[in-house]
Amino acid sequence: MRKHTVTFPGGQRLTVAAGTTLKEIMNAAGINFDFPCGGRGRCGKCKVLITAGAGEPTAEDRKALSAEELAKGIRLACMTKVQSDLQVQFLSEKNIRHQILLSGLDRKASVEPHLIKRYVEVDKATVEDMRTDWQRIKDGLAAQGSDSKADTARVVVIRSIPDLLRSARHRITAVIYKNEILGLEQDNTTEKMLGIAFDIGTTTIAGYLMDLYTGKELAVTSTLNPQTQFGADVISRITHVNTHPNGLKDLHRAVTEAVNDLLGEAVKQAGVSRRDVYAAAVVGNTCMHHLFLGINPRDVALAPYVPVIAEPLVVDPWDVRLDMNPAGKIFVLPNIAGFVGADTVGVLLATELDKSEEVKLVVDIGTNGEMALGNKDRILACSTAAGPAFEGAQITCGMRGASGAIDHVHFTGDVNYSVIGNVEPLGICGSALLDTVAGLLETGLIDSRGRFKKPEDITHPAGRKLADRLITYNGSPAFLLAGEAGSSPIVVTQKDIRELKLAKGAIASGIRILIRNYGLKVEDVTEVLLAGAFGNYLNPHSACAIGLIPPELEGRIKMVGNAAGAGCKLALLSAGEYRRAAAVARNVEFVELGSDPAFINTFANSMLFPEAE
Repeated sequence: MRKHTVTFPGGQRLTVAAGTTLKEIMNAAGINFDFPCGGRGRCGKCKVLITAGAGEPTAEDRKALSAEELAKGIRLACMTKVQSDLQVQFLSEKNIRHQILLSGLDRKASVEPHLIKRYVEVDKATVEDMRTDWQRIKDGLAAQGSDSKADTARVVVIRSIPDLLRSARHRITAVIYKNEILGLEQDNTTEKMLGIAFDIGTTTIAGYLMDLYTGKELAVTSTLNPQTQFGADVISRITHVNTHPNGLKDLHRAVTEAVNDLLGEAVKQAGVSRRDVYAAAVVGNTCMHHLFLGINPRDVALAPYVPVIAEPLVVDPWDVRLDMNPAGKIFVLPNIAGFVGADTVGVLLATELDKSEEVKLVVDIGTNGEMALGNKDRILACSTAAGPAFEGAQITCGMRGASGAIDHVHFTGDVNYSVIGNVEPLGICGSALLDTVAGLLETGLIDSRGRFKKPEDITHPAGRKLADRLITYNGSPAFLLAGEAGSSPIVVTQKDIRELKLAKGAIASGIRILIRNYGLKVEDVTEVLLAGAFGNYLNPHSACAIGLIPPELEGRIKMVGNAAGAGCKLALLSAGEYRRAAAVARNVEFVELGSDPAFINTFANSMLFPEAE
């Protein structure tokens, strides 16, 4: 078999078999690179510059890239097969700074650690007292009170007793979960017991290091989810699991390595050790939950979309390769349904929807939109496949919320915008896409179906002033947002507006069906709580102007930040809150939108934009 050399930035040289794609090479080499569509050549986002050895472009290249890009040697990494020695450059900084939402609701709860540590001075064996070492340890703990009793232990703990007990001069600390001793430590180590909460999102992962005694947050870390190399959305990742022999191992390893790295960063920030971390709590959507646990999520993507498990799980660190104190436990919050996961349970826990007297709507907008409606008497929940438009994928100039992304747009006479990092704009993220389309609608540049109007048909005074921004881009009508029409402009195209219509239609129809099934009118909803990164950064007026959120509720919107992470921290710090999470999940009524007879019509109507006043 012929071999060729591929050289990446930094001088990294790899010898590979002819016919291997750059995507396969980068994944195998651990080069963390995004392939939003899972490497199917559809999104056009995995652009690389081949400075030597670029062959003829593929059909997918020609469809996704301009003639100017093709002439420069720009290709799609997922479609490029190595047929000669190649030199590859990335088009943007690999370590570009992304804007990751970390803050959330600051709801207080009583600290109630899942594990306890008890210091005990164990009686020494004598001729008169020939109790076993194990019995003397149990008796010493029992003498301290009922909450210190333990009658079982792992065999590895039993094996450690002879050497530990004598080297510690019979002064030890027991780590106890319920009635089991998980570990024995030399001397008195009761003063320190830490935990970490992980919010594993499809796009990002956040970790919160907490003091399990005081509830104080000691460090916060975050990263992009490295599973994006296998696709931006959960369906792409499930497809990878089921079409590659090691697919499940690939995705499980990627996420567990990421959380281990975050744990390492957190303890370094706090000046402590991994051995000080005795508990972890985890939330994520149902697919992320399964992949973290190494469970095949295959059936989540197939009707009737049933998860393998929904109940809360308590697992050992080595079950998920988490490098923390081996005497610890990992507390995984429960799922509700196939596409309403533990992250939604975390949101409900943080927002206390289950205690509310008034009916409120909670919406977490993303690739998979999850929403819940209700109060202390009843909660309904559903999910919608909104697609990747809100994350910037499959948008012509779309990108994530990172340095260089236009994040907000204002139609004030002319078009003004802000850019993350205050640098030259590189593209547009989801919140700016909402602003732009809302502005196009309100200035009469598009109609209620999202179609660009011809300049002669524009009657709105503000729209007439902007008519010169209507251009043709790659043969399609577009709105020029930034740059020059002739050289790499940042635009919003007719196709982009259609992608947004599909995404917003999915979310809006879910909201309206929940409200209808609850027996309410839109006006009866007292508050809309927007959770998650996209919900936190969007402009509420833009969301209502395009009909993503019912316009009647515009004055009732409140951003609650990373509520899933906030709920996860509560479940980490309090065993009572963890039990409550299980009760909340059991009592939520799941609404399957696909089986609702009104869904198709509701979705079709929800894709329309409200008529501008």
